[in-house]
Amino acid sequence: MAITVTVNGTIQTLDVEPEMPLLWALRETLGLTGTKYGCGISACGACTVHLDGRPVRSCVLPVSAANGKSVTTIEGLAQAGTLHKVQQAWLAHQVPQCGYCQSGLIMAAAALLEKTPNPTDDEIDEGLTNICRCGTFARVRAAIHAAAQNEGAGS
Repeated sequence: MAITVTVNGTIQTLDVEPEMPLLWALRETLGLTGTKYGCGISACGACTVHLDGRPVRSCVLPVSAANGKSVTTIEGLAQAGTLHKVQQAWLAHQVPQCGYCQSGLIMAAAALLEKTPNPTDDEIDEGLTNICRCGTFARVRAAIHAAAQNEGAGS
């Protein structure tokens, strides 16, 4: 079955099994390896991408669910060579430690800010259910607050 999906602004036709997880279609078929495999059961969020602007866990989402829709991965978050404000804030606040879960956290944070432009700590805690084994949540919150204020790399 051919699946047609717009990935990072480019229309892609994928000849894959419809039940293949979106994560594997992105990584193995399209070579977009920025999205990570973590737990495989939708618990950790390392695989978070945007599907029509909403954060989804791509490790459990069948690629057929993306048919005719738009997917944004970490590779597509920056625009015209400029990092997204969340990516800039992540760098400014030195959020990553091991870095493995960071692409999923950044995608979840970007979606949170689209929905809630100036979130409180409680809204961040409630909105981001991703798991970071390094425990960088305090820096995650600081980076999200900075991105909300458009401080980005300058903060």
